[in-house]
Amino acid sequence: MSQARRAVKWRRMFLACALVAVGSYPLVARANDKSSDWVDLFNGRDLEGWQVVGEPTDCWQVIDGNLTPAEAGGWLSTTREFADFELELEFVLPPGGNSGVFIRAPHGGRTSRLGMEIQLLDEFAPDYQNLKPVQNTGALYDIEGPKPGALKPAGEWQKISIRAVGRKLAIKLNDQQVLDADLDAYPSREEEHPGLKRTTGYIGLQNYGGRKMRFRNIRLREIPTAPATK
Repeated sequence: MSQARRAVKWRRMFLACALVAVGSYPLVARANDKSSDWVDLFNGRDLEGWQVVGEPTDCWQVIDGNLTPAEAGGWLSTTREFADFELELEFVLPPGGNSGVFIRAPHGGRTSRLGMEIQLLDEFAPDYQNLKPVQNTGALYDIEGPKPGALKPAGEWQKISIRAVGRKLAIKLNDQQVLDADLDAYPSREEEHPGLKRTTGYIGLQNYGGRKMRFRNIRLREIPTAPATK
């Protein structure tokens, strides 16, 4: 075989190997992805996988595939705890609506203090015009306010994404980043908010006076907790 033909042969072999490597890269990336697959927390039919904390226990219902409070009462909790995760859900605020998403929460006590609450609020309502940023939608309630401008008017479907990994908490509202917090950055608030130090707990939906909030498309993927470094 001539030297020129050998050169052509080796170039073809190199290109073939390169194509195989490029084509297989996404598979390798997925195999090394340490996040689990997304799972639906709400099946759109009933309260399977959920439990009401507080009284009355029949204060939540499913209507037209949406979770909604039927009356004032307890908050709605997952039946198992989660540590590090990404959570996504869609919600509708009624006019004057007020609710929240609890994360790493215990059962018992004041959930927004002993756990953490991500606020959901119709901040356009006249009654809420004088609230502080730490009370607005997307806030780590009473701790850190969100970047403004992402909230839609009451009555529209909206999306919130919550990523809690270790001591980092990130919030997106309607696909806009509104909060990026270090949970260790508030030592002066830990006495009033011991939930800041929690590393695991339940995920929940607040029932604020039976306001007719609606929730749907609630899904989560767990992120394995990284081993502690020595």
